[in-house]
Amino acid sequence: MSSPKRAEPPPAVSDRQLALEQAIASLLDACGLDRQHKDFTSTPSRVARVWSQEFLSGFEMDPAKILGDPVEGEGESALVVVRGLPFHGLCPHHLLPYTGTATVAYLPATKLAGFGRLGDLVACFTRRLTLQERACNDVVDALMEHLGARGAGCVMRGRHTCLSIPDNKHEAQVVTSSVRGELSGRPDLQAQLFA
Repeated sequence: MSSPKRAEPPPAVSDRQLALEQAIASLLDACGLDRQHKDFTSTPSRVARVWSQEFLSGFEMDPAKILGDPVEGEGESALVVVRGLPFHGLCPHHLLPYTGTATVAYLPATKLAGFGRLGDLVACFTRRLTLQERACNDVVDALMEHLGARGAGCVMRGRHTCLSIPDNKHEAQVVTSSVRGELSGRPDLQAQLFA
């Protein structure tokens, strides 16, 4: 006769998540809301979980580790481009979300990154309290530094809640771009990045 399975303990709640829960509870109090109302009883823990997993998890990610297991020994490629990499972030000015897609390109030297690693790199820099412009620069700088790329570029196209709520600019799209290295002086390759 087999022994009954023990239930797994719930995952430990981090100090950050507990602090976020307390901050959200204080925010609800400051809004004059009854935290005992059924709509709000779980709000602090839900918001803390979403913030920890979706908006702050990039701080826990290391670009050197993401790009730390490259494919080596392949022939030189003219340009590697991956399009349609989804991202979401949180604007540090209004604490409102933005979403979009990124195109990442690089000129390999001796190392190739897995295509999924490029998506992880975008997540690393957008799942933070950061500007879209900064995330775009950070992606390119990481490819240059940790992959040893001869050149790199990133284009991000995003829709920002902070633009769509005030003034009803719902269709506004923010496009940011960054290029480094040999890609900077190659309009022919930049055309592939911006296509």
